[in-house]
Amino acid sequence: MTGDPRRSVPRTDAVLAEPLVAAAVDRLGRDLVRTAVQAAQQRVRDGELPAGDVVPAVLAALPGTASSLRPVLNATGVLVHTNLGRAPLSVAAVEAVVAAAGTTDVELDLGTGRRGPRGEGALTALLAAVPAAEAALVVNNCAAALALVATALGQGRELVLARGELVEIGDGFRIPDLLASTGARLREVGTTNRVSVADYTAALGPDTGAVLKVHPSNFVVRGFTRAVEVAELAPALAGTGVPLVADVGSGLLRPHPLLPDEPDLQTTLAAGADLALCSGDKLLGGPQAGIVLGRADLVQRLRRHPLYRALRVDKTTLAALEATLRGPLPPVRQMLDADPAGLRARAASVAAALQAAGVPAVAVDSTARVGGGGAPEFQLPSAAVALDVRFAEPLRLGARPVVGYVDGDRTLLDLRSLAPADDEALVAAVEEVARRWT
Repeated sequence: MTGDPRRSVPRTDAVLAEPLVAAAVDRLGRDLVRTAVQAAQQRVRDGELPAGDVVPAVLAALPGTASSLRPVLNATGVLVHTNLGRAPLSVAAVEAVVAAAGTTDVELDLGTGRRGPRGEGALTALLAAVPAAEAALVVNNCAAALALVATALGQGRELVLARGELVEIGDGFRIPDLLASTGARLREVGTTNRVSVADYTAALGPDTGAVLKVHPSNFVVRGFTRAVEVAELAPALAGTGVPLVADVGSGLLRPHPLLPDEPDLQTTLAAGADLALCSGDKLLGGPQAGIVLGRADLVQRLRRHPLYRALRVDKTTLAALEATLRGPLPPVRQMLDADPAGLRARAASVAAALQAAGVPAVAVDSTARVGGGGAPEFQLPSAAVALDVRFAEPLRLGARPVVGYVDGDRTLLDLRSLAPADDEALVAAVEEVARRWT
């Protein structure tokens, strides 16, 4: 039995007492580290690992944080990728989250020592970014914002909505199902492809709670179509007392020259919408949030509704949102505004670095997209690094996962959706996969 590897397995308490392992316990928690220790011990028992390598094996197996979420390099060419967490936060927003993680003055007036308005900084920043709004409110996502509006304005009443805007978005989520769940009755107007101002006004009555405009988000209807824009509908509703609510979806604050057909908050409110709703983690570039902007009396009505308490956001979301609005241009906007010539130069540099390491790679032109339901037909000229198709899966499974996409017999790594600072990490990830094959 002298050669039995089980005799050499180090004790759990001895491994946990090693300085580097003990430091990991302080950072990640005892249970998570103990699991890694037990896995390494089993490898020793199975004869797969020398007993002297237990500590390095434990340290190598530990995650970067106590969360199971892993940082991923987004090389899909989709700027706002829902499966990858939508908008990456700016450095300013990340620092704001860290600062707000402890005890903060989120609802305390330090001057008076009394309770203060919640998230005043973020709300003030929103109003500065969208001057057409009189007041602002933040909840946990855009669906929550729509649910709050439908409950406060439409419960037991009718919400007038064009048939062509009864949309379904990701994961089977349907707008009409959400609206009906609030106790509101839907009054559909027009046809699937055409609606007129007269359709809306004819549907108004004593039970009308609001008229809704919903951005179709991830599809476009072409051909014999007719839609009614806010600027056309608002004057027709003037004097009726019926609020016009526009869900603009992607969170574009103001018009963008690359996205002329994408609705923005400032234009929508200036055109006469009483309330405008959007997501915080799409083209706005911030954390997941649902943003409501518009008339002060309506916003106050939403704020005082009992449902608001269940939907409001936490201090870290408020901090990240304010920093996104006040800080430097967030990553999503930098990606959107990236110069195609600069992207080609980056692709050439990455391909050259991989070729120097013996990895067949070539820089190619590609096409990127906004994603997240924004500008569904718009294509962004971009540049990518083309690799053998076999790279796609092992890159996703690497120590630093890289998600690209397969195009025929190639794996393409699009650089418009990747920060320039991550190019070096991209090269290292590809080289790691290539080394396993040599």
